[in-house]
Amino acid sequence: MTALEDPVRTAREAIRYCYEQGWTDGLPVVPATREDLDAFLATTDRDPDEVIGAQEHLNRRVTVRQAAVNAIMAGCEPEYFPVVLAAWDALNGEPATNGGAWQSTSGPAPLLVANGPMRQRLGINCAGGVFGPGFRANATIARAIGLIVRNGYGIKPQQLEQATQGVPGRWQLLVGENEELSPWEPLSVVGGLELGVDAVSAMLIRCCEYVDNRHTESAEAVLQDLADSLARIGAYLGIRHSSGGLVLGPEHAHVLADAGYSRADVQQWLFEHATHSHEELAAAGKVGPGGPAEGDAAFPMMPSAAEIPVLVAGAANAAISMVFRPFGWASWSGRSVPVRWSADARPTTVQEVSP
Repeated sequence: MTALEDPVRTAREAIRYCYEQGWTDGLPVVPATREDLDAFLATTDRDPDEVIGAQEHLNRRVTVRQAAVNAIMAGCEPEYFPVVLAAWDALNGEPATNGGAWQSTSGPAPLLVANGPMRQRLGINCAGGVFGPGFRANATIARAIGLIVRNGYGIKPQQLEQATQGVPGRWQLLVGENEELSPWEPLSVVGGLELGVDAVSAMLIRCCEYVDNRHTESAEAVLQDLADSLARIGAYLGIRHSSGGLVLGPEHAHVLADAGYSRADVQQWLFEHATHSHEELAAAGKVGPGGPAEGDAAFPMMPSAAEIPVLVAGAANAAISMVFRPFGWASWSGRSVPVRWSADARPTTVQEVSP
């Protein structure tokens, strides 16, 4: 049997060829065919030659067509492609991504947050294991962003990328917000959009840290635990302010909401209590320009209350939340991007996802 007669062998050879060209992120990719490309481009009304990103210092551009090829290689379904484009637009709207962050020594990861009915239609996980593997839409939409950066901009580890250690799961961080179990409005509404709009919010982050507090019903005790995690000295660069955001588990969100806290109240409490003294920071060698003055007893680690993004995701099975660290001292812009579906390509199939 020849290679052309053996589809498994043909696929294996195509995958090997992609490795040889340096097009992969270490995992096998799906070779893109002309038929696949046409199917992906049919899901958007954007011109395939539209430039959707540039790194001027590298003299590199990315087009809609290139994004489609990389979304195919990432394993996306065609109906995911408008979400990939929205995620890419959201990232490009963040100040950090336009200042060389893709090449940073901290190796930041894009955190993508999906809102709206598309979560059910596309099977985007919002509940148990939301930061983990097992859901095609979450994994491949996020992976597509990484392949666009790698193949469109040429930013690869130990080459143009200068990450000292990097972030685990750098290209696989798409979470759906658990709107159904959240006591507050969706993050996309905070980001300026109407309720019920399919949308993506995005920010570059340096790491995620879990906060496990399942032994109290006190809202203030939960807030103190979260504030302590946000104020961790190791995450502080020693200049100006640190940064941080929360992915609250449903239990913690409801403990806070039932005690009368709005999202804005939570942000304000954390801003006021996520602090360190000059003495504490100096002992760790973390006092630099823009930091606390000598004698300061409560230097706020967060730049402002509004710059602490708060969303709700995960399963309602244990009181566990997550603190994430936006890149450097940058914070989320507060802007969500609506998904642009072409008139003929809006997905209607509801896929199975956990409630």
